[in-house]
Amino acid sequence: MPGRSYRWLLLGLAAFALTADLTSKYGVFRWLYAHGQFQEPGGNSHDVVPGWFKLIGQVDPNATADAGALNALQTWSTHGDPVMPRVNHGALFGMGGGAKGMANAFFATVSLVAATAILTWGLRGAPSRERWLSAALGLILGGTLGNFYDRLVFGGVRDFMYFYYIEWPVFNFADCCLVVGAALLLLQAAFAPPPPAAPAAVAPKA
Repeated sequence: MPGRSYRWLLLGLAAFALTADLTSKYGVFRWLYAHGQFQEPGGNSHDVVPGWFKLIGQVDPNATADAGALNALQTWSTHGDPVMPRVNHGALFGMGGGAKGMANAFFATVSLVAATAILTWGLRGAPSRERWLSAALGLILGGTLGNFYDRLVFGGVRDFMYFYYIEWPVFNFADCCLVVGAALLLLQAAFAPPPPAAPAAVAPKA
């Protein structure tokens, strides 16, 4: 349909990605925390595909929850205990993670700028009429917001998915959304036809 808008797709996928990311992070860490009864150093894990892939809930014994308004958001996954999940202060694959606070602040700022840019551009007329572009931007927006939430609340990103057979860096659902969204963006740029033009206004008859 000429001029059809896919704003609903962008916003819907963003909401889905954000909800799934935060739900999976809280759920997995709460499950694997096991009331602080750890079977391996620094946390617990559960094999999903034995020999290949597992869920891992790591904790940082040197980090404790804040006493203020964020306390409930921080400790829900640890059954109220003050110990904090181990977080990635940097970006994908731990890039920049060594600087900790500075890295987290930098990437939080980048996330906020990126989310604002996606909303500003993706909801405009021409981009919003491209279905695959809207889908890609929705996944990227949701993944960006999921990790941005972690940076604000936990001072870094919670990761729990681990392909240990190939020693792939630990990641999370938001990272999956970012990668899939970026891949869709590349495919859309390479193969998608141009968006249909908006219907031209008909001049009134004299």
